[in-house]
Amino acid sequence: MSRLISLLDESRPLVMGILNVTPDSFSDGGQFLSPSAALQQVDRMIQGGADIIDVGGESTRPGAQDVSPEVEMERVLPVIKGIREQSDICISVDTSTPEVMLGTADMDVDMINDVRALRRDGAMMAASETGLPVCLVHMKGNPLTMQMEPHYENLLQEINDFFLERIGACNKAGISRNRILLDPGFGFGKTPEHNLRLINKLASFREHGLPLLVGLSRKSTIARITDDQLMGSVAGALLAIAGGVKIVRVHDVAETVSALKVSSAVRTESLEEKI
Repeated sequence: MSRLISLLDESRPLVMGILNVTPDSFSDGGQFLSPSAALQQVDRMIQGGADIIDVGGESTRPGAQDVSPEVEMERVLPVIKGIREQSDICISVDTSTPEVMLGTADMDVDMINDVRALRRDGAMMAASETGLPVCLVHMKGNPLTMQMEPHYENLLQEINDFFLERIGACNKAGISRNRILLDPGFGFGKTPEHNLRLINKLASFREHGLPLLVGLSRKSTIARITDDQLMGSVAGALLAIAGGVKIVRVHDVAETVSALKVSSAVRTESLEEKI
């Protein structure tokens, strides 16, 4: 916990590197399924300037099926163990599964990143028991159904109402506000137009006074705008940071860090600022 809090206390934005140890994630499914390939990717992301590594063993792409806790554990535990043996980098566990939350809590991980915002049975109690910070992600529906014509009467209000409800539920379960981060869920039960509005109106989610995390890297909305997913994703990350986001969750760490360095130098009118 101290690693994450120390990072959040810094004035600069943070870069979270995505590590999907799954066969079916939308962008890199299967590439890092073996622990050796996963650890090589971790090393590349650390060398590229990542602040946090987000390890996930269950795909949450549109249409994805749930996997058993046993399978998810088999995927993530060896990788987390390997990361911690070679680095003290901040580790996030991308999971909604209570067994995985509890099983990784004593492996020196730093946070839980849950696309279901602790709504899976037993997840709230498990997260509370770990004592770890939690990122609550807004998702309309579930990965299997979330992109089936998502509709909102008032997109921003409904997401903020969701955050208020989940923050309250966390507080009742013993998860204090200083352990909560928020992610409006770019691509999770949203149309491309919804996604663009989220990034354009990120300030509306800052009213909760909690750190914001956004992951728009290589999402289909980016692909709808440009064939160059790398440059499109980096541009999106810069816009998210300009909108007040503290952490950007990305596949292309080195390129994003380089762009943030230039942005920081211009903003501070100094070449001394480091990212």
